[in-house]
Amino acid sequence: MDLQVEGKVFMVAASSKGLGFGIARELAKNGATVCLASRTKNEVEAAGQKLRAETKATIHASVFDAADAKSIENWVSEVAQAFERIDGLVVNAGGPPPGNFSDFTDENWQAAFNLTLMSAVRMIRGVLPHMRSGGGGSILTITSLSVKEPINGLLLSNVFRSGVASLVKSLANELAYENIRVNNLIPGRIDTDRVKALDKNLSEKQGIPVEKTKQQHESAIPLGRYGTIEEFGKAGAFLLSDAASYITGASLVVDGGLLKGV
Repeated sequence: MDLQVEGKVFMVAASSKGLGFGIARELAKNGATVCLASRTKNEVEAAGQKLRAETKATIHASVFDAADAKSIENWVSEVAQAFERIDGLVVNAGGPPPGNFSDFTDENWQAAFNLTLMSAVRMIRGVLPHMRSGGGGSILTITSLSVKEPINGLLLSNVFRSGVASLVKSLANELAYENIRVNNLIPGRIDTDRVKALDKNLSEKQGIPVEKTKQQHESAIPLGRYGTIEEFGKAGAFLLSDAASYITGASLVVDGGLLKGV
């Protein structure tokens, strides 16, 4: 399938590794210009070098903090000045810490609000003028299965990622007439550092080896395994591309059949 992304410019947040990197790699493989961003300079520059070597695509690497409004503003401005267009955006950020209601202070709630919900608001707000001037664009948020069914021990993520999903549906309706599509991509248990950390946290609480925790999770997945960032990246690149030109306001689940509801 031709994704029709060659020559287009895509910004992918939190993309030095994991889910963001998977999408960035797939876009680059299909000829897009990809603008990576991450908090750690060495990691994002290494990711950029890896993608250049693998794909020969134009890759731009930036340092940014998804929880900081000025940092997001600077990233958008940097990309717009460098390429004079922004065709797509992947909204992504590291997840808030695990825990239950009694574990969190007001400061914890505020930090998670900034990291997860306001980062989406600010990134989208930043790119919209450039998409409008270019005649359209595509926005993709990465959330979690928690927007469909709350996950035990991930209260902050449950609350704020659900807010992002509601934002997507609202903006899809609001921006459709401007040819700007907004969709949401929901990962199940994809084999990332974040999922490894969650498995480790749970195994320590249960007093069992982390391998046992992973096996328990895999046994609940109809396909019998965790997904890969490559599989997730293909789904993300598709939704961002013109190949998905009639899809907006959707939430696509990439979970190996784990979610039981429709």
